[in-house]
Amino acid sequence: MGRPRQHDLDDLLGHARRLWIERGADGLTIRALSSVSGASNGAVYHAFGSRAGLLARVWAQEAGRFLAFQRDRVREAVLDGDATSALVAAALAPATYATDNADGARLLLAVTADDLLAADPGEPARTQLIDLQKELGTLLVDLASALWDRRDRAAVEVVRHCVVTLPGALLLQADDIADPLAAHSLEHAVHGIAAVAPPASGV
Repeated sequence: MGRPRQHDLDDLLGHARRLWIERGADGLTIRALSSVSGASNGAVYHAFGSRAGLLARVWAQEAGRFLAFQRDRVREAVLDGDATSALVAAALAPATYATDNADGARLLLAVTADDLLAADPGEPARTQLIDLQKELGTLLVDLASALWDRRDRAAVEVVRHCVVTLPGALLLQADDIADPLAAHSLEHAVHGIAAVAPPASGV
């Protein structure tokens, strides 16, 4: 009797990413991934632990790529401009990312790490998501420090609104994540927010 076919994790993640893009998050199931990849349901469960773990691993892989991209855009803006330019670059990163990877950008904006953690994805997905949150948190603190020489909760939360909340609200609602009008609105909103340091109380 032959040995059972082995399925590479990266290959399974690639199939899973395509399913999410084509069918949405609801269409990414253990059964669907088994069907398109040729792996058994048991093999998929063994690789990801659960459907929640599967969704989290796919999202985390894309998020890791995006955070590296975003960091590069911020670094370039710091070299070419100032702290406000860096904040704008971070906010516009999803639109810039979408220029070459619209599907990946829309996947990222569809859910949050908190949503995925709340679904109890198990390990190693939980650790991956927490590490990504820490990486984003470091970027937010760095931007707040560069903008206002502050690292307190209020300053970091305002930066989060610029980098996370506003891009999600403006870009995801547009017909095209790279829509120039949405990007224009986002850019000028972030410039306005950056112009005045937030009150220390956060209100």
